[in-house]
Amino acid sequence: MKLFAPASIGLCFSLLVAGVQPVAAQVADSVRPWTLQESVDYAMQHNITIKQQDVQRRFAALTLKQSQMQQVPNVAAAFSENYNLGRTIDPTSNVFVNQGYLSTSPGLQASANIFNWFSLRNQIAGNRFESRANDMLLEKAKNDVALNVAQAFLQILLNDEQVNISQNQLKLTQSQLENTRKQVIAGAVPESNQADLEAQLARDSSTLVSAQTTQIVSVIQMKALLNLGFDQSYAPQVPGNIADIPMPHLTELAPEMVYSAAQATYPLVKADQLRIDEYQKLKKAAFGAMFPTLSVSGFLRSYYAHTPNQGDALTYGYSVIGNVETAPGVPNGANVGAYYPKTFTSYYVPFKTQLSDNFQQGLGITLNIPILNGWQLRTNYNKAKLNLENQKLTTDLDNQKLKQDIYTAYANAVGSLQKYNAASRSVEASQRAFDFASKRYELGLMNTIDYITTQSNLFRAQIDKVSALYDYIFKMKLLEFYRDQHITL
Repeated sequence: MKLFAPASIGLCFSLLVAGVQPVAAQVADSVRPWTLQESVDYAMQHNITIKQQDVQRRFAALTLKQSQMQQVPNVAAAFSENYNLGRTIDPTSNVFVNQGYLSTSPGLQASANIFNWFSLRNQIAGNRFESRANDMLLEKAKNDVALNVAQAFLQILLNDEQVNISQNQLKLTQSQLENTRKQVIAGAVPESNQADLEAQLARDSSTLVSAQTTQIVSVIQMKALLNLGFDQSYAPQVPGNIADIPMPHLTELAPEMVYSAAQATYPLVKADQLRIDEYQKLKKAAFGAMFPTLSVSGFLRSYYAHTPNQGDALTYGYSVIGNVETAPGVPNGANVGAYYPKTFTSYYVPFKTQLSDNFQQGLGITLNIPILNGWQLRTNYNKAKLNLENQKLTTDLDNQKLKQDIYTAYANAVGSLQKYNAASRSVEASQRAFDFASKRYELGLMNTIDYITTQSNLFRAQIDKVSALYDYIFKMKLLEFYRDQHITL
């Protein structure tokens, strides 16, 4: 009597395998099964971690664009309208007036840096490296999520298999309990045999409930990775035989070989190098900021004042003051008089005329020499040097961790393979022991306790083998991921 046949319920997880088998029996027909590729693609579009990293990438792109636009001259237009009271200077005549009036001043000004010791150019180069580094970090986030989705996918299928094994174990115990009840009624076996099997049935039921709970939790974890609604269904699509997965030999995944390949493909390694380049440029930018800056500026502006009596026009009258008979150049008997102011004519100079008359232009060159500013520029330069030093240490730490992870993954893969081989031998031995125990128990040559013990040993061996198999698959695929930076389950 066989409880478990590995070849009949083994699973294969390959994105490249066609002709996928129908979904597992425990999944309802109304539930659309998800392939691993569909799960990864969905995560790429909806995973929150990826979205957050994409926001950081866009921030970096905006920072780069802003620094590039700083090369364009600054241009600003201004238009001011004021109402003046009391004794003020009329901006159009430059004389004091003691009355309220409206004044208007439109203007346009521009400025541009001519030379700043390449500070701005190095700032742009540093921001460009930062933008590229964030592109690499986005790729790393996508790769990490894809790896996590693959692991969660395998975990769900493993938990499904454990549920199946627990269900088969429960069914077998139920069948044995029914046979034992009949034998107890017939007086062939003592009633204690029935009690032992009833206790075993309760333990098997508890084991099944635990396996089902673990299965539900693993699905919830997958939904969180996918950012899929928890009220939506998710069931993995069950492929064919697990033995069909192409697995490289461990010699092809030697740690040093994998680490050497990861140096050229791992996004974090690329991001760290780009960060070093970024901080080198920012250090140069901070150094250039300590030197003089040469800039050019210009302006256009005019004024208008709404003041009365501006440009007053006088008309004059003539008054006779006497007769001069003998005056050089004056005929005898001519009247002599004088002109005097007669009337004032007040008016306002038109808006257009004032703007034209008061139009001003200016052009200048400025040399800004930093002398003492609270040691701010020097501090910024020292901070830039420390940022560069810290990034180099971060790069060394990341490389060390990458190497450690690869060596750990290799050691785990070797251990998983050995564990799987040992579990396979344990299942074969436990299956033979259980077959013999079943025949002896049916003949009444074995007590119930020993029989249950043999059955439990087989059950644990089957669980261990399935767990070791999936663990081995994931460890090998993890090594391939470090080497190739993609998942091909």
